[in-house]
Amino acid sequence: MLIESVSKGGNLLLNVGPTGRGTIDYRAENALSEIGDWMRFNNRAIYGCTQAPEAFEVPDNSLLTYNPETNRLYIHLLDYPLQNFTLKGMKGKIKYIQFLHDASEIKISNPVGHWIKEEVAEGDVNLVLPVTKPPVEVPVIEVFLK
Repeated sequence: MLIESVSKGGNLLLNVGPTGRGTIDYRAENALSEIGDWMRFNNRAIYGCTQAPEAFEVPDNSLLTYNPETNRLYIHLLDYPLQNFTLKGMKGKIKYIQFLHDASEIKISNPVGHWIKEEVAEGDVNLVLPVTKPPVEVPVIEVFLK
């Protein structure tokens, strides 16, 4: 996976050559543009990051990256959850949480919704996310750690 390999010490090589007419193919141009748009707002989750320490449990359908210099954890949401997102074992470890693309704060509270039947386990933290997925391909949550 692109995010995982680049942020964990890998390199991304893009082999984009010209067509027979000497132009860049529109499909490659679109892909490069989308990568550039995503990186414009989410580059902190890639540059300077490494694999998250094993102490952090990876939530379902997501990837973790970690910047040891800034002590920030990044959660790449590969499948956008419906409103509630649990971080196991994170109680007392978080200063602040926001979406990386627009710096909007993410609320920490008990799970919301009439369909919720259980509470968050002791030591876990529940994030209340917007119902509508942010307008980026892979939303990233930035966790400022204590």
